[in-house]
Amino acid sequence: MHVFLKDIAPAAQNNINTRFIILDKARSPAAGAGGIKSCIALAADETAAVHIQLWGDECEAFEAGDIVKLTNGIFSYVRNSGLLLRAGKRGKMEKMGEFTVAFVETPNVSEIQWSPDPENPKRYIQNGVVSAYSRIFPPLP
Repeated sequence: MHVFLKDIAPAAQNNINTRFIILDKARSPAAGAGGIKSCIALAADETAAVHIQLWGDECEAFEAGDIVKLTNGIFSYVRNSGLLLRAGKRGKMEKMGEFTVAFVETPNVSEIQWSPDPENPKRYIQNGVVSAYSRIFPPLP
């Protein structure tokens, strides 16, 4: 089942199936654990935007304008990077096309503060908005 970006919430589960367009990508990949490069990108669908993390070959495989299908993705906190949507070890990202999808850049769900749900500590609920737009990829003037 396809989920819209506005409906994702942080969780330690690989259960997000969605699609999005990559709007921008960090220019230089950083070496992560074990020397594997990773990079951050800004992605969006017709409901919201999100920061995504690309690992290894994904950094070279995807560019701005690519439409991507994510299967079994995870949306969680990554140390020193904040909330990121990524494939993780069990997920998969595949290119579906280019430049042919409607999108919005706000709200950015990576820029929302989340708190554990007092009724269910395994869930998170929105607690506030840090910024309506990406602070990593600011909107063009």
